Order: sequence, then structure tokens, then C-alpha cells
Amino acid sequence: MPNDGDRAGPVAASAPTGPASLAPGPSPDAGAAPLMPVSLEVNGRAVSLTLDPRVTLLDALREHLRLTGSKKGCDHGQCGACTVLVNGRRILSCLTLALMHEGDHVTTIEGLGTPDDLHPMQAAFVRHDGYQCGYCTPGQIISAVATLDEIAAGIPSHATADLLAAPQVTGPEIRERMSGNLCRCGAYSNIVDAITEIAGSQG
Repeated sequence: MPNDGDRAGPVAASAPTGPASLAPGPSPDAGAAPLMPVSLEVNGRAVSLTLDPRVTLLDALREHLRLTGSKKGCDHGQCGACTVLVNGRRILSCLTLALMHEGDHVTTIEGLGTPDDLHPMQAAFVRHDGYQCGYCTPGQIISAVATLDEIAAGIPSHATADLLAAPQVTGPEIRERMSGNLCRCGAYSNIVDAITEIAGSQG
């Protein structure tokens, strides 16, 4: 014969009734951050966007400006495929928020050259077969341009033997400065050749 506890169980577990059960649930956008404006100069063109403050610079470029040359490889700052120039210095665009770059000058691979008018570094990569699948190539080329600019500015690297002397364009210097850009196809020697050629033409 059922006892009082058996009768009470189903009643306690039943769905609540009355006005409280009709209360609406949370809105799908209840946790969304407010959109915020940001103005940038991208490849020489002024752009204004309204973004979720959590949007990375990489996603702003790819998803909002349709500049898909910068690639999302690891999305953790480990592969270098998303490298762009900000105010002339290279950064990993997947690791920085777009709103942090209000008023900054951003250069992507699309801003270096065009198929009809290649940047010298782009042309050197073609001549030396500095790419295979091509996925890492935009980041490699941006970093290559920045590498030569850094050497010209006298910025040392971990491979610079004498910190009081101007760094030189050497194989070890190039490899050290390009070490943050990974190439799964293994075209590293050809990439070094391309950079060395451009360094020689600039000297």
C-alpha cells in the first residue's frame, strides 16, 4: 500500500502552475555586449565600423571588411598567418581587439600590391617559389617586409651578436625574425632566398 511519501513525490515534482510559470525566459541577446564604433585607416582608406567590443582585428578585417588575405590559422597567435602591419609594425591580428586600434593605420596583404602591380617582396616570393599551398603566404610576406624594415631601423633580434652594432641581413637574422611565421609546406629556404634578394636590391 503506498505511503504518504509515495503520494507526495509526484506532486512535488510536477510543473509549477499559476502566474509564475508564465514569466518569459531571458532574451537571447541578454548577455550581448553593446556595439561600439571604431574608425581605422585600412590600406590607405578610412573605414568606420560598429562592432561588438570582443571582435578581434582579424575578424573585423575578414568578416566586416571582406579583406580575407589575412588568414585565421590557429587563432591563438602561434602560426603568424594573420600578421598585418599596424602603424608600420607587424602584429598578430588574431590577438588584438579591433577597438584597440582607433585611428591606427592598418596594412594587410591587399594593401601591399595587386596582381597587376606586385610589391617587390610579393614578386620575389613568386620568383623563388616561396610558397606552396599559399595559406601562410600573406602573413609570411607581411612579416618579410617588416623584417627588413626592422633591420633598417637598427632593431636587434635574438640572433644579433652585437647589440651595439647595426644588425645585418644574414640568414640567421632572417630566420630568427621570421620564426613566428610557420609554413606547413616547408618552403623556408625559398622564403629566406626571396627576402635576401630584396634586401640586396634595397642595399
